[in-house]
Amino acid sequence: MHAHLGLEFTGVGDDWLSARLAVDARTTQPHGLLHGGASVVLAESVGSVAGSLTLDPAISRVVGLEINANHVRPATSGHVHAVARPEAMGKRTQVWTIRISDDEDRLVCISRLTLAVIALPPTV
Repeated sequence: MHAHLGLEFTGVGDDWLSARLAVDARTTQPHGLLHGGASVVLAESVGSVAGSLTLDPAISRVVGLEINANHVRPATSGHVHAVARPEAMGKRTQVWTIRISDDEDRLVCISRLTLAVIALPPTV
């Protein structure tokens, strides 16, 4: 899905991960506005990858458990930029806030993602 929608990861820090998504024919609804589902895909993608980066991939992985999104402003062109930051990092769950802004740094969507941390079976 990342390649199909043109999602690009753009930066990483000690407690954040960022990505961007073009607002174009792949990501807009019939009225030319960024599709709410595209915002949710962006939010879940950047949050899930951020969560994965906090774990040893030989021991565990994360999967989405719940996501919500509040769409506060339309985007019609350019890119939207997402930044994921952790709110809670437990042994079995992680909670991330993802803020999505337009090229002028105006808030487009705010999302909260809960990830389940799943232990992998031991290798033999």
